[in-house]
Amino acid sequence: MAERDALPVRLWGAALGACLFALPASAQSPRDASPAEEILSRADEARFPQEGFEVVVRIESVEDGRRSEHRTLKVLSKGNANTIVLTVEPASERGQIMLMKERDLWMFLPRVSQPVRLSLAQRLTGQVANGDIARANFAGDYIPTLAGIEKAGGDNMYVLDLTAVDRKVAYQRVRYWVRQKDYRPQKAEFYSVSNRLLKTCHYEDFRVLGGKVRPGRLVMTDALSKGTQSTLHYSDLKLRELPDQIFTKEYLRRLD
Repeated sequence: MAERDALPVRLWGAALGACLFALPASAQSPRDASPAEEILSRADEARFPQEGFEVVVRIESVEDGRRSEHRTLKVLSKGNANTIVLTVEPASERGQIMLMKERDLWMFLPRVSQPVRLSLAQRLTGQVANGDIARANFAGDYIPTLAGIEKAGGDNMYVLDLTAVDRKVAYQRVRYWVRQKDYRPQKAEFYSVSNRLLKTCHYEDFRVLGGKVRPGRLVMTDALSKGTQSTLHYSDLKLRELPDQIFTKEYLRRLD
């Protein structure tokens, strides 16, 4: 991804220095979003398309250094408010479907007539919450604040503090590192309501997915239990026309 010449868009506090917070002129939006909002939006775009798409997610979980679970999902998503998650593996759970509309989440189970209401914060498997799969982007769920610039591995990183817009969001606070030169996400720390660090996520294996370089692997590490982590592998990402009607409970009931 080619680097762009950066131009400062707004003066910041003297302690940080205005020159540190330069954003490309092309990042400015018609609504004059704040630099923190622009950074967050660009980082979201670096992770997933804004159009409708599908992707396969393979999750491998390890506890105490030993493999404990594996799961394969197919995700259909449109924007940041409509997602369907279909369980492919394990075979015993094949046919389970999660539907997210806005911040409401339901689970459809084979041979069960009524969907089950779920929380985005509820654990799906290992270190992965439902919201990590069903609502993976941050813009819209969090109010971002630009906390500063840090150096890591020779690169400048924007550091964002993200505050949840309401209690339905999976995590109440996120600290997010985004590489300055191309807006690729590098690391995220997820915190509870009581401000306790729950887990750390590293974005790795950047490669072409859906026509753009994106992170192909996310590694989520438990902050309290050493040797406990989940790795999400993304593959077969492709753009798709997804009609709004499939993101409804009525439509998914017909799939059983």
